[in-house]
Amino acid sequence: MITSASSYLVVEGVINSGNDSTIIKLSKTVNLNAQVTLNPLPGATVTVESDQSVSWGLTGDNNGNYVAPGLNLPATGKYRLSIKTADGRQYLSDFIIVKPTPPIDSIGYTVKNKGIELYVNSHDPANNTHYYRWDYNETWLFHSKYESHFMVDPSTNNIVPRPSDKGVYYCYANDASSNILLNSTAKLSKDEVYQSPLTTIPFSSEKLEVTYSVLVRQYALTGDAYQFYLNIQKNTEQLGSIFDAQPSQLQGNIHNVADAAEPVIGYISITNVQSKRIFLTSAIVPINTTTNYPYDCEQDTALYRNKQGYNDVQNILINQPVTDLPTRALFTPTGVIYGFLYSTPDCTDCTLRGTTKAPSFWR
Repeated sequence: MITSASSYLVVEGVINSGNDSTIIKLSKTVNLNAQVTLNPLPGATVTVESDQSVSWGLTGDNNGNYVAPGLNLPATGKYRLSIKTADGRQYLSDFIIVKPTPPIDSIGYTVKNKGIELYVNSHDPANNTHYYRWDYNETWLFHSKYESHFMVDPSTNNIVPRPSDKGVYYCYANDASSNILLNSTAKLSKDEVYQSPLTTIPFSSEKLEVTYSVLVRQYALTGDAYQFYLNIQKNTEQLGSIFDAQPSQLQGNIHNVADAAEPVIGYISITNVQSKRIFLTSAIVPINTTTNYPYDCEQDTALYRNKQGYNDVQNILINQPVTDLPTRALFTPTGVIYGFLYSTPDCTDCTLRGTTKAPSFWR
């Protein structure tokens, strides 16, 4: 976000020189007082070009995402990104070389006072990387506060046992990193990254409730790219007082062909992205966590109409809000259901914050 009346092009992503997909996201800046925070730019023509006049096209969608399958670019060439927007403007990045990324050695954690801190280890035995960047995607299995063993049949308004394929107790949720994660070994005798912090998960977080997984991606940067991301990091994360570093102009490597003075926000790197995924469970993490459920939850009693004093699951509910979910049945001493406990959807239906479908990589 900016305060200028103009709207500038924002380019996010890297050209993946390996066999994984290249994903470039295009958007336009928005003012601080704007009603929206996202301003994607669809309808552009985006290509990767080599200094040997070979090009590869990217396919766009309505959300400003442009994708090409594995390019497998020769490491001996130089490449750039070409962007032609729907309004006729053309942007080119500088021709740059492929910067190989070494594999991630490991992802680990340390137990802190208020949570666990995830970190990454890596090294380059050729001593050629020196500048590293990471991002990650988190996925976790969690459950609602109360398990709903029954549901309302909308066709009859009766309470019936909940089928196993309609369970709403366990769900999966996900999130992506938002901070700029960098490290430099340029001043070290060895090109080794040791326990570079990724994120901290509080003990009270639902992420640690059942199973947590994180996919970390590692990018090798040139010195100029590292300085670009370092400036973003300072501008967005470290400013807080007059004694802090002041905002600096973000000088990327993407330019408007017809107007070199037009600001373009972004820096295109070319590398083979390396990734690694880990899983953490309560059996692995040696801590006792007490999850702070995000809602105030209670269970109440729902009784059913019955002239004989008790009723069964086929009678009509008289005092339960229609949006609430029954959790478990209440039985008489002789085993007859005379009512149910129920709670609000926030406390019983995990699909309000996730999905019951496990991701393809889940083990």
